[in-house]
Amino acid sequence: MRASRLLSLLLLLQQHGRLTATQLAERLAVSPRTIYRDVESLHAAGIPLYGEAGHAGGYHLVDGWRTRLTGLTADEADRLFLAGLPGPADELGYGDVVGALRLKLHAALPAPLRDRATQLQQRFHLDTPGWYADGDASPELSRTAEAVWRQHRIEVRYRGWNGEVTRVLEPYGLVLKGGRWYVVADQPGRGAPATYRVNQILALTPLPQEFVRPADFDLPAWWRAHVVQFRARLHRDEATVRLSPAGRQRLREIGSDPVVTAVDASAQPPDARGWVTAVLPIESLTHAHGELLRLGADVEVLTPVALRERLAATAAALAALYPPDPTTPPTA
Repeated sequence: MRASRLLSLLLLLQQHGRLTATQLAERLAVSPRTIYRDVESLHAAGIPLYGEAGHAGGYHLVDGWRTRLTGLTADEADRLFLAGLPGPADELGYGDVVGALRLKLHAALPAPLRDRATQLQQRFHLDTPGWYADGDASPELSRTAEAVWRQHRIEVRYRGWNGEVTRVLEPYGLVLKGGRWYVVADQPGRGAPATYRVNQILALTPLPQEFVRPADFDLPAWWRAHVVQFRARLHRDEATVRLSPAGRQRLREIGSDPVVTAVDASAQPPDARGWVTAVLPIESLTHAHGELLRLGADVEVLTPVALRERLAATAAALAALYPPDPTTPPTA
């Protein structure tokens, strides 16, 4: 590992021009004393590396000197596709490898392209989780990724819709969607891959048996088809509602594209107050109850009656929980 660190030290200086021992130590996760020893070793190897004291001091390479030791290791080449996704790479346990790869790629570029790459990093940033969550906390993600890569079976204890189950899985691939990790896996002999939320894996045991991944299995294509099928199954029922202008605008912000499209297509002319009657697709009474509560008093459910009654019961419970303050004068 020390040889790798020495190379990283050279590449950092090649990239940044001048860095202090403290800055190098922070980037390489070692102590400044270790940096001093590494610099002495590089001097002994004939590397034209010099240090200057003072406020603007630091270590730097002789102008024009560039290392050619930028070849990729096998692990770095394998993870090349993750170079632009440092967050997910960290979650998968490949952060150090991808960091070294990005450093080597940066050092191998000529100066104009290095400057352009740095500008791109400062102008475009990918943040995969949503606004209200940091994504999945998946303690078994790295071991799941290792099983995917090595094509080894795993035994998992999984929390499903109907409780905990134990499954032997053949993991074909991992997908990150909306900050959540899913493993696409088959059960031995079943021949029908399914998706599993990685953060619902309660325990994972790697198994020694390898499996043969179907040669014609295309993970991106399978996932696209899966998403289409999921959306087709998602909205199986309908609700007729009245929406205020504010409610309709709020629905555009929080509703899915199929829901918004359905409301726009079915909306009747607005009444004198601007309210419209429309039909929107719903997944289930329970899901619709939770989603429509987000619109507050800007939505009225007409049908189905069961959904209307659920919302009315919730409104009554809220009114009982928050009775009017008798000391507050009535609003004129």
